[in-house]
Amino acid sequence: MRFLLDAQLSGPRVGADLRRRGHDVRALDEEPAHEGLEDPEVLALATADRRILVTFNVHDFPEILREWATAGRSHAGVLLVYGLRHDEFGPLLRAIERAVARHPAQADWVDRAEAVSRPF
Repeated sequence: MRFLLDAQLSGPRVGADLRRRGHDVRALDEEPAHEGLEDPEVLALATADRRILVTFNVHDFPEILREWATAGRSHAGVLLVYGLRHDEFGPLLRAIERAVARHPAQADWVDRAEAVSRPF
């Protein structure tokens, strides 16, 4: 699966673990050229690169996704992470893997937005 980790997710920790699991991962915290991108630009970058955006920003992205849908804009998928701290790497990875197991093809994610939280 192809992912773009938003700036608040750790590329060295979360990205590295996802890469070890066979995923193709870009992480904004590992790309200084993309520092300070506005949220709509982050979604546009993920879309242009055909990557599922993974973000903790559950405050802003639902509205951005509604705006894109209203405008007829497509995206490559979004995973909204809630109920986890930024340092809870294990639960975050399990939540991402559960979402991927439910929708295992990259094409399944086009225009799909899902919320993921702590696996129980």
